[in-house]
Amino acid sequence: MILPNTYVAALILSLISMLCWGSWANTFKLTKKWRFELFYFDYTFGLLLASLLAAFTFGSIGDGMTFADNFDIAGKRQMAYAMAGGAVFNLANMLLVAAISLAGMSVAFPIGIGLALVIGVVFNYLIAPAGNPLLLFGGGFLVVLAILVDALAYARHAAMKGSLQATNIKGLALSVGAGILMGAFYPLVQMSTTSEIGLGPYSVGVMFAIGVTLTTFVFNLYFMNLPVQGPPVPLSAYFSGSVRNHLLGVLGGAVWFAGACTNFVAAATPPPANVGPAVSYALGQGATMISALWGLLVWKEFKGANRQTTILLVIMMLLFLAGLGMISVAPIIK
Repeated sequence: MILPNTYVAALILSLISMLCWGSWANTFKLTKKWRFELFYFDYTFGLLLASLLAAFTFGSIGDGMTFADNFDIAGKRQMAYAMAGGAVFNLANMLLVAAISLAGMSVAFPIGIGLALVIGVVFNYLIAPAGNPLLLFGGGFLVVLAILVDALAYARHAAMKGSLQATNIKGLALSVGAGILMGAFYPLVQMSTTSEIGLGPYSVGVMFAIGVTLTTFVFNLYFMNLPVQGPPVPLSAYFSGSVRNHLLGVLGGAVWFAGACTNFVAAATPPPANVGPAVSYALGQGATMISALWGLLVWKEFKGANRQTTILLVIMMLLFLAGLGMISVAPIIK
């Protein structure tokens, strides 16, 4: 399988992960009025297909053990951890997409993924300590401040428009729920890679995708019958969707998994180039800034914001960038 052999290469993969994780939600925004519950079926199919493609290409060439070799010797418990990680992520991601449909990308991502970043960094560091803890946790603290500032900006903007209603509060609550769960999935992934019979990054990706696929048909049917917004959605509505919307869903899942795969591979880089799972995860969750910029600059989710709200948004971005910068250099500053 192909793995990076320098810190710079691993860092580049983590940054690619950040771009993919911060951009995939644009595919949902492009579907316009297509319900997120229906979009999510195609998203899952795209994620599963991308995991298999990566395993049988990058995971099957290059030096060392291939994906198939690793899969043969991997322990059942490690496989279960990876599938459990996929299940936890899936519920978190559904809550995140629901939050996007209510509050937009520039709110759901900074709050949900920012919270996940802090939780994930702490747990991953406890499982596999790597990097300067002062920089890691100091960066995490700045991210928490950025989350609070973003929530305040959103509340001020909604109040200014006279639209701070139950829907907006529900969007914030869903973002928080998504963040708590999203922060818990990566430690499960990390636990699936430990020991001599642990999964390699490409094997993790496949088992993770299987966990997502299996639970989609459980979680999503719940959301379809008890939706966060609008009337219940019949399963037959999926087949009335346009080809464009189905393809956008598949593309969204593939883009997300491209971010996951590069992240798993970066975390698996052998010493001395290893960035560590805490740093790899944290950089990947820098997707928060990418998604916030999409929401602000492309989708105009804060259109008409007053000067005070604009200042809060700038402060939020600066805090996020500072926090991510501290986390990025944590492995190389002792």
